[in-house]
Amino acid sequence: MTSKKKNENLSFEQSLQELESIVSQMEQGDLELDQALQQFERGIMLARNSQAKLSEAEQKVKILMQQQGTQQLVDFEQDNQDE
Repeated sequence: MTSKKKNENLSFEQSLQELESIVSQMEQGDLELDQALQQFERGIMLARNSQAKLSEAEQKVKILMQQQGTQQLVDFEQDNQDE
């Protein structure tokens, strides 16, 4: 439960920075199995938290754009496929 609260208090940038640190540690291969599993679990929680924050930000942008009467957002992948 403490880790969950810790995740919720981190900004997107802080979560990403910690996730990059975890990946770096795991890539080095110096962690014991238990430590690697704990870091992997922490990384999954950070990734989920980051994805939730991105989704929340996207929703806020959509709402603001609708309020302004501007065009709808288009997924980035769709833009690339047209080129």
